[in-house]
Amino acid sequence: MFPVHSRIASSDGNTSRVPVSSGCEGFNFRTFRWTQTMLFAINEINEKNDLLPNTDLGYVIYDSCFTISKAVEGTLTYLTGQDEAVPNYRCGTGAPLASLVGAGGSDLSIATARILGLYHFPQVSYSSTCSALKSKFQFPTFLRTIPNDDHQSTAMAQMVLHFGWTWVGTIAADDDYGKYGIKGFKEQVEEAGVCISFSEVLPKVSSPEAIQRIVQTVVESTAKIIVVFSSDVDLSPLIAELLQHNVTNRTWIASEAWVTSALINHPGVSSVLSGTLGFGVKRADIPGLQRHLLDLDPYDDGLTEEFWETLFNCTFSDKARWLNSTPPRAARGVPGGLCTGTESLAQLNNTYSDISQLRITYSVYKAVYAVAHALHNLEHCERGKGPFIGNSCADITDFEPWQLMYYLKNVRFKVPNTEEEIYFDDGDVEGFYDIINWQVNSNGEISYVTVGRYNGSAVREDRMNINHHSIVWNNEMLEPPRSVCSENCQPGTRKGIRQGEPVCCFDCIPCADGEISNTTNARECILCSGDYWSNDANDACVPKIIEFLAFGEPLGITLIVISAFGALVTIGVGVVFIVHIGTPLVKANDALLSFSLLLSLVVTFLCAIVFLGEPQHWSCMTSQVALALGFALCLSSIMGKAAVLMLRAQALKTARTRARAAAKAAKAAAEAAADSGRPDVIVTNTNNINDANTCANPEVDYLTCAHQRAIAAVATLIQVIACTVWLIILPPHPVKNTSAQNIKIILECDEGSVVFICCIFGYDILLALMAFIFAFTARKLEDHFSEAKSVTFGMLVFFIVWISFVPAYLSTRGKFMVAVQIFAILASSFGMLTCIFLPKCYVLLVKPERNTEEMMRPRARPRDGTWTGTSASLATAATEVNATIASTAIDD
Repeated sequence: MFPVHSRIASSDGNTSRVPVSSGCEGFNFRTFRWTQTMLFAINEINEKNDLLPNTDLGYVIYDSCFTISKAVEGTLTYLTGQDEAVPNYRCGTGAPLASLVGAGGSDLSIATARILGLYHFPQVSYSSTCSALKSKFQFPTFLRTIPNDDHQSTAMAQMVLHFGWTWVGTIAADDDYGKYGIKGFKEQVEEAGVCISFSEVLPKVSSPEAIQRIVQTVVESTAKIIVVFSSDVDLSPLIAELLQHNVTNRTWIASEAWVTSALINHPGVSSVLSGTLGFGVKRADIPGLQRHLLDLDPYDDGLTEEFWETLFNCTFSDKARWLNSTPPRAARGVPGGLCTGTESLAQLNNTYSDISQLRITYSVYKAVYAVAHALHNLEHCERGKGPFIGNSCADITDFEPWQLMYYLKNVRFKVPNTEEEIYFDDGDVEGFYDIINWQVNSNGEISYVTVGRYNGSAVREDRMNINHHSIVWNNEMLEPPRSVCSENCQPGTRKGIRQGEPVCCFDCIPCADGEISNTTNARECILCSGDYWSNDANDACVPKIIEFLAFGEPLGITLIVISAFGALVTIGVGVVFIVHIGTPLVKANDALLSFSLLLSLVVTFLCAIVFLGEPQHWSCMTSQVALALGFALCLSSIMGKAAVLMLRAQALKTARTRARAAAKAAKAAAEAAADSGRPDVIVTNTNNINDANTCANPEVDYLTCAHQRAIAAVATLIQVIACTVWLIILPPHPVKNTSAQNIKIILECDEGSVVFICCIFGYDILLALMAFIFAFTARKLEDHFSEAKSVTFGMLVFFIVWISFVPAYLSTRGKFMVAVQIFAILASSFGMLTCIFLPKCYVLLVKPERNTEEMMRPRARPRDGTWTGTSASLATAATEVNATIASTAIDD
């Protein structure tokens, strides 16, 4: 059974008469060559002496017309032995039926195999590759000499993966061959991550609308690779439409059913199909076949007549046709003259006589030989050693189909000339394919070039062997085309799925800072560990930058210079005080307290240097503790000075108030005496004057120098105790700060306890606040050297610096936080040094004439009658009161 015609001729649908079998049309030279190959093989077998020497093979050929209904009709006709199909009856006579070779396409064989299976009638197919036919439960008597499509689907999938194509389209015939083949392919590639851009089905019945829709899909798709599982008959309308639309720049992957088909490979298809890759079944040369094809007698049968008429475009006289014949050519209105029967086939170069690609033809050849060898084994069964009940053998002249089926399943032989060994493994043969590339030759025609092999029986890694240098791709490109929905995501990015699209369609999203991807098409980015950060390309984790304020960098050097300069200036001030230690100015300021203040400033200047460099345990503890103690000593010394000034100012205010009261009393007494006519009576309040003298005596201070030193010592001792507890319980220590800046590891000191650090420096702030209050209260003490104002300004600078420090410190990161802290320390230290000691040094060095006891005394009383005092002004308060009273009395 061969699909010699491609379709059934249309009928008028008249049901008022007896129905007759439909004729066929669309003569196919390629399948007619298969028919002649079967006849050639039968003749060759009948002439052999070593194969069926005592038996001749006969044949009946049916045309399936590539249609299931005609295939079923032919099968029933074959089984019943009549021109009409009568199921369940065998009315024919003559030699027993052996086997059916056919029926062409997979859907045809499925239909015939279901019927033949009911009768246990063997069927050997030469071109039915559908994987559904491997089921022995449904098709118990089906065998084939062409590989199962499971192998071909795997081969196609492996080819797609081999070239890295992840975005492909599929087209399948609307039959079991196409559906099962493309289904197996899609399952394998989708499991491997390949996406299907589109999946179209070719109509079995002519449908221009469906073909145009498929063409539009191909044009609009970005897939450059299209896998086609179809017969040449079903595919040819699509190829014709693609040519009209000039659809190029596509690479087609062909199944074995059309990869060497002349129906597809006609002039002009090179623009569309050049570069096609496909899988062809084994090719072989069959000696003598070409002579047989060319020696054809046009009068042998009706099918040969039609072949002759079609080939030479002529008409024979009207003759009887074959079993399922078609109308005479003249009756079909075919133009042309009469055929003579002497036309030469050798002068024509067409599909029928082309034996360069004998693939399906070779499969037909093998199928005939398989049946012949099975019959030979059946005929030569030794009596008493047979495979059937009682070790019986079958009779070659009268056997049952199931008996031949036994021998067919177990047949093993070598094909003549090729020496290929044929055997059936559960009805299938091994999966060998040639990989064929469609290349345009020098004549502009398509030639089939074998560029590789596929062996389905080998291990997976060794199944496919491709010679890449031999492949010519579409548009004569030497490099494989790229067919991807989205380009590969390079290292440093990850795949971001697009909603509603296949997984092969994605966006490449850069990895976030601190994350990397070091592979292509990474699904997720990898987070770098704690001490590492991503590089600029986000494809590797690199060690984070270690940051601290080093001694050797410009900023560090600048701070060291400023700190050293401050310390040296402070020491210089101390030297000046030592040189002038016996002068009134130095004596009036308590030299020991001044030296302790200078020492504390030297400590604060120098501790700023300890903040520099890589933090160590000792440096973290030293810097914080030295700063706290330095400021504590400095501020407590200032507080002691300010306390004395405040008490003196309070005493002066009290003395001034009493003096004014005494003066008013004396004046009132004088006026009273004048009114009474007793001018010689002088009334005085000696008690008040004595009180004023007592309170205004400058030598009598509530806080002596010893008290001031004690205040400074106790206040500093409290800070020492607090710092000692801090260092014992939760001391500062170096840490790696990885959270402040992502790309850096900041080496810094952890204070250990926020409570302790707040308490310690809060205590310093308390001392500064008290010193400021005391100094501010005594700011109106007037003399040539106003120390209260100097302390007030010094404390104001201190507060301004540290209040500004807080936002600046919080807004910086890394080593600049340390720099801000050092600047605050230096600025506050310079502020106090300048405000407190600069006026004194000015007097000592520039204006030594002011450094006298007289200059330490109070200034003259202002003309406006107001009186402000200084630390030395209280000594003359009582004297002035007495003088005022006395002068009043004398005047009276």
